[in-house]
Amino acid sequence: MGISAADVKELRRKTSAGILDCKQALKETDGDMEEAVNYLREKGIAEAEKKADRTAAEGLVEAYIHMGGKIGVLVEVNCETDFVAKNDAFKKLVDNISMHIAAANPKYLSKDDVPEEVVAKEKEVLKTQALNDGKPEHVVEQIVEGRLNKFFSENCLLEQPYIRDDDKTVAELITEKVAELGENINIRRFTRYELGEGIEVEEEDFAAEVKNEVEN
Repeated sequence: MGISAADVKELRRKTSAGILDCKQALKETDGDMEEAVNYLREKGIAEAEKKADRTAAEGLVEAYIHMGGKIGVLVEVNCETDFVAKNDAFKKLVDNISMHIAAANPKYLSKDDVPEEVVAKEKEVLKTQALNDGKPEHVVEQIVEGRLNKFFSENCLLEQPYIRDDDKTVAELITEKVAELGENINIRRFTRYELGEGIEVEEEDFAAEVKNEVEN
């Protein structure tokens, strides 16, 4: 079947993939837009896995200060070459990640960065909650694992739903950009500062304000 330019354009909008990749995806899926999106995402994951071991020592350190100086973020995002580091798509990615951090307030970069004692304590709390809710003993472990995954998705940057498109995680956003730019990309570290940090009411107000700004 013929592939229209409009379909290619729409698929590019949805996935940020290149024109040739979009045409190929639509051909492989007989023009089915949803299947083409899945095809490109799977292709991107495979390509990202191949590049994951390649050294990424270039990149950018981005600073984001929320209006009024209430929240500040520093984040380092690495790529393989200075050429890509100067690319507008990479710069936009880093900027979007910094704003996401400001809005979503992750405590850790990935699940692997959560201290073992924190995970153990969280499991203990979740198990007690499940038992107190009257859940059968034989399903408690499954319930704990499910709720623990929710804990990771709320507190780990790479596991969080991306603030501008919650159909994908931040990790999936990175994978898409690896496929688009052709280099290994990773978030190395970040720091988030909040005015009056430790004052619970103020923290909640600032975070909600930043989230609204980013989403709108």
